[in-house]
Amino acid sequence: MPFLAALACNEDGHPIALRLGKVAGFRKTEAEHFAKRHINPVATVLSDGLACSRGFASAGFERQPVVTGGHRSMELREFQWLNTILGNVKSAMQGTYHQASGKHLPRYLGEFCYRCNRRFDLAALRPRLGWAAVRTPPMPNRLLALAAAC
Repeated sequence: MPFLAALACNEDGHPIALRLGKVAGFRKTEAEHFAKRHINPVATVLSDGLACSRGFASAGFERQPVVTGGHRSMELREFQWLNTILGNVKSAMQGTYHQASGKHLPRYLGEFCYRCNRRFDLAALRPRLGWAAVRTPPMPNRLLALAAAC
């Protein structure tokens, strides 16, 4: 189940925002579409050396490729936080879901991003969840299926 990850960091190199998105495959067009939809237009994109990451440059972003050569990305400081977060995603999915299917992958990734992006304000999570539960109308399955396709 291929997906792309975008991690925004502050000046000190600490992660502040995460975006994960399911893609049909690791192709240049998929990366371009993801970038246009989810990345700030003024951002500089630091990417690995995969051919599909050329899609970020095609989308108009300044791209700084770093050829990692296999598992070497674990050793690079530039990818430390992203690798940590991806490991957490994998552990969270394996520990939470009995079966992770591609059909529901956008929801799994969205749930992880929601928690990750709000981790600095943990006290607000429960009231915000209650507010959302009370204000959200019933959702027919046909609309749920549309949301999963995004």
